[in-house]
Amino acid sequence: MLTKTYGSAVQGVNAATITIEVVVSQGTNFYVVGLADNAIKESQQRIEAALKFRGYKMPRTKVVVNMAPADIRKEGSAYDLPIALGILHASQQLLTDELGEYIIMGELALDGALRPIRGVLPIAIQARKEGFRGIMLPLANAQEAAIVNNLDVIPVETMQQAIDFFEKRHAITPVTLDTRQVFQQVANQYTADFADVQGQENIKRALEIAAAGGHNVIMIGPPGAGKTMLAKRLPGILPMLTMQEALETTKIHSVAGKLGANASLLSTRPFRSPHHTISDVALVGGGGNPQPGEISLAHNGVLFLDELPEFKRTVLEVMRQPLEERRVTISRAKVSIDFPSNFMLIASMNPCPCGYYNHPEKECVCGPGVVQRYLNKVSGPLLDRIDLHVEVTPVTFDQMTATRKSETSSAIQQRVETARAVQAGRFREFPDVYSNAMMPPQMVKDLCQIDEAGRTLLKTAMERLGLSARAYDRILKVARTIADLAGTEEIRLEHLAEAIQYRSLDREGWAG
Repeated sequence: MLTKTYGSAVQGVNAATITIEVVVSQGTNFYVVGLADNAIKESQQRIEAALKFRGYKMPRTKVVVNMAPADIRKEGSAYDLPIALGILHASQQLLTDELGEYIIMGELALDGALRPIRGVLPIAIQARKEGFRGIMLPLANAQEAAIVNNLDVIPVETMQQAIDFFEKRHAITPVTLDTRQVFQQVANQYTADFADVQGQENIKRALEIAAAGGHNVIMIGPPGAGKTMLAKRLPGILPMLTMQEALETTKIHSVAGKLGANASLLSTRPFRSPHHTISDVALVGGGGNPQPGEISLAHNGVLFLDELPEFKRTVLEVMRQPLEERRVTISRAKVSIDFPSNFMLIASMNPCPCGYYNHPEKECVCGPGVVQRYLNKVSGPLLDRIDLHVEVTPVTFDQMTATRKSETSSAIQQRVETARAVQAGRFREFPDVYSNAMMPPQMVKDLCQIDEAGRTLLKTAMERLGLSARAYDRILKVARTIADLAGTEEIRLEHLAEAIQYRSLDREGWAG
């Protein structure tokens, strides 16, 4: 007897429906065909043990499981449940005509319990798109699937519950979720707040500018100056996630298996801080079945690289294209997958190996030329994509013990959102540009006009400070953002002057 059940395979951040055909006929052995990996081929032992534990029989005849289309590679143990139900139906131990109305996914334990799977959100979206009545999956994944409306989400904890549901012995109420209500209840809840930071007003100002214009930032300063603490508070001043951004971010984390049990829609901007020993593939994504890397997990959020010169040069260089194109393409012999990677890069570094070059109190012990060699670990093309270079100085004792409360993240966020609203109006005719940092060179010329006094100031700064040519566009973009924060249409002298000071690493002689 031929039986068809339906599962789903995740490719990139999208899913493709898989038809699972099961035939029980005369003969011997268990066969799985259709480009299945070892985890699926090993499902025979899990399914047989689960069936026996629940009082059912594994057919002792020939069982052929075909997973179509055969040119799509299927991976993982999430196909255990649809294969098991297909075998029961094909051997006439399960009597139902509704198997084909649901996408069915779940990993079986040996006692028939179901373990959670990953990639549920894109699977549910594809199921609704293709007109399935519902999706059956482990209970721990139900909240995530319920984000998709107009789809019955049937949660089951065991294979027996799935069998009872299809044979009408036990009704299961579909899980429902008011996505917008849940999103509004937990949106913008961050544990770290700028109100906790004493002093460092100039750094807070730089991060406010970065958030308002979507600019990348590098902070240079000695150990213990507060670089990491400040970076962790940056997501709290970025504009609130929109519903569309939340769905995009949740899909990526779902595919990567980072959501956790009983999770639903992500409501805060991600903050990713990989260790400096990370590999190229772990950062940008890849693998036999390409998975998103850290830059995609930071999509719509912040990627923080602490101690930037300690990262391998090759790891840093692979970020150059994603920083420009806001996406990363993983190419393999038979498939090419795009992962979104629209993130803000925040990096920090010591000014030298010992950490105390230019320190106001401690003396640097690095030898001649060591500082420059240390800074040269970060390539010019990568620095070219970082708009703000900020020097962080240690906080004094008086500042640390001050009783005056610092400005909260929510107050800064309001100014950032006002500036972003101005930019949204400015770029409404350009769908690929929505912040000042994303302006191409021609747009910079058109939208960042400066008067004669401004040109004179910029020329003088480039000559006296030894600023590189690549700093020119960056200064104009940052000045445009400062003007937006100030609520002025024109870029004034004070805006240019403030933007110029954020180019520390471009100054000749900065490293001695």
